[in-house]
Amino acid sequence: MEALLAQLAQWRSFTALVVGDFMLDQQVFGDAERLSADAPVPILHVRRTESQPGGSANVCMDLAALGGRVQAFGVIGDDAAGRVLRESLEQHGVSADTLVRDASRPTTLKQNLVGLAQARHPQKMFRVDYESREDLSAGVVRQMTDAFDAALARTPKPDAVCIEDYNKGVCTHALCQHIITRCRSVGVPVFVDPARGVDYRKYKGATAITPNRTEAEVATGIRCDDGGSPEHNAALARRLLADLELDAVVLTLDRHGALLLEADGRSGDQRAGGTPVAIPTIARQVYDVTGAGDMFLAGLAAARANGIDWDGSVRFANAAAGLEVEVFGVQPIPFERVHHSLLMQYSHVEGKLRTLDQAKLEVAARRKQGQKVVFTNGCFDVLHSGHVALLEKAAAEGDFLIVGLNDDSSVCRLKGPTRPVNNQEDRARVLGALQSVGAVVLFSDDTPIELIRALKPDVLVKGADYTKDRVVGADIVERAGGRVALIPLVEGRSTTATIARLKS
Repeated sequence: MEALLAQLAQWRSFTALVVGDFMLDQQVFGDAERLSADAPVPILHVRRTESQPGGSANVCMDLAALGGRVQAFGVIGDDAAGRVLRESLEQHGVSADTLVRDASRPTTLKQNLVGLAQARHPQKMFRVDYESREDLSAGVVRQMTDAFDAALARTPKPDAVCIEDYNKGVCTHALCQHIITRCRSVGVPVFVDPARGVDYRKYKGATAITPNRTEAEVATGIRCDDGGSPEHNAALARRLLADLELDAVVLTLDRHGALLLEADGRSGDQRAGGTPVAIPTIARQVYDVTGAGDMFLAGLAAARANGIDWDGSVRFANAAAGLEVEVFGVQPIPFERVHHSLLMQYSHVEGKLRTLDQAKLEVAARRKQGQKVVFTNGCFDVLHSGHVALLEKAAAEGDFLIVGLNDDSSVCRLKGPTRPVNNQEDRARVLGALQSVGAVVLFSDDTPIELIRALKPDVLVKGADYTKDRVVGADIVERAGGRVALIPLVEGRSTTATIARLKS
């Protein structure tokens, strides 16, 4: 996995075109405390409404969160939902001027009614769909293909094209084949998340397809009667690879991860496929699977656009989708969080001790989530209640506390040849056991100035025995828009005093 982590460290921006069924997801929140008098149904007293892009629009958002420059190709109605959807995409940096407005059909709107029972428990009560499933007219298809061809002809050409099919009439056979044929002619890969129950021949010639096992069984007619064994999954992948003339098939298997099958260019029959590779996933707390398939497709396309091999790309996509199921609702997962997750998974990180590079990545991931990073430092040789109180108060200044810990050589220089009492590994482990501490980073200099320059914390904490002008790095933090917090110490508590009492 060292190669994958090294490639992720060199991650670059990329360009992606997204084709498919663009939707607006809307949540209508309210109180549901009584039943209607004329029917045994709850009444929703609406309090607020929230909307966010859904369907193919969510793939756009996911790609943008992974660092992509994204252009949207789909259809919206000439209605309020269409205007909200387009404005929302543009606010998040997605180019939406190529969405075709079709007055003959509504913008696909998924309206979820969420009631708060007994003023405490939110629960989805009902969903109302506004949509058309009719195939696009020839004129609208022509508008889409003309706009797509123009984008494909630009220099530099796109790095990836994603087709997200929800079977709402946009991804017709003609449109999909036009896109795949054009992309093949100029060497642009096409990644498809297929709709269930449709004729997969419209995806023929794509680069890769990402159905789940159930969708693959329906598409191939190969029914599962053995509990979904690896052999059964491999048979599904081989059939899809051969019939659709793909470069790769990725079957998503929920908690079992994914199965990757690449075309074997070394054999006489290139589409026979090589050896299937099982990509495991890590156990996660599942809150909501909504949007996981979109995130997987975006992660796969983004990783391939960065030149990562198929195995590494599926691992990246798997991690991204896994993080998606840990949050409520649809929330694009930024690259920094995916990178950090893989780093923790494959770097054999123990406890909370981090290298500086790992800590920088963690800081970037936290900031992408809108969190404030707090930093303090010290020797923390013989941990006492004064240390614990300081760290608890420091953690309360933000969302994530990083402790810069003097290594053994710097403690010896600062405190004398009899110190430290506890070595750096033991000190880091004890600090990491505290709930208030998010991460521990060792440093060998006499001051943490280089750590502060690299991490640029939002809040720099020291004990109130310091004045701000004596706090190392205060000017760096304040120039970056952060602040310094001086926290009162617990009287009579110090490592020196503790050691003196032990000696006596």
